[in-house]
Amino acid sequence: MHEISGFIASDVLGAMKEILAVAAGTRCKQPLFSVSLNPPETETVPVAAFEGAIDRIEKANGFEGQPRIVVFHEKEGRRHAHVLWSCIDAATMTAKAITVLQDAPARSSKQLYLDHGWRMPAGLMDSKARDPKNFDLAKWQQAKRSGRDPREVKGTIQECWAVSDDRVLFSRAMEERGLYLANGDRRGHVAVTYEGEVHAIARVVGKRAKEVTARLGNADPRQGP
Repeated sequence: MHEISGFIASDVLGAMKEILAVAAGTRCKQPLFSVSLNPPETETVPVAAFEGAIDRIEKANGFEGQPRIVVFHEKEGRRHAHVLWSCIDAATMTAKAITVLQDAPARSSKQLYLDHGWRMPAGLMDSKARDPKNFDLAKWQQAKRSGRDPREVKGTIQECWAVSDDRVLFSRAMEERGLYLANGDRRGHVAVTYEGEVHAIARVVGKRAKEVTARLGNADPRQGP
């Protein structure tokens, strides 16, 4: 047991009974909100990183100040955590609208993978980032006129980097989203959008040039693999 806050009880079972007792005074049928934090098996994550992630998820879901329970488990040296919040606002005796917040944990999870440089499961990538080659003419012209938000493009490159181990996977992931890996004139590996915009890979993913080269090989094919 790592943390029990906002409760009279000092143990997990007592805190959970407290949540149910408060919920009994409302019409809420699901008074608990839980999240499991399972870092990649290859990573050793400090407690402070877990605490930062929990606070971020709490804020994203509108649970700041709500009673919560945090429990750590360790199995074969790997640490993971379970967090439980009360959904009941004791001051107003109303429940948080969980139904409108269901995608918030997934967004938080994706950002954690990007922040820590972990390889991200492909399922967390933005499925809405369609290949512009599949646009019909009208949609392509609209996209061309409005332009894409540079932050969106950079986020897509970061996601492709996070799910890829080598040049082939990285290039394939980018092409599925209308981006192309190329050799920049002065910036090593670059991503080129269908509008012709160029983004330096190292700068976007926050890595040194030699780290990018280690994963993708030399940008200039004349220098060998």
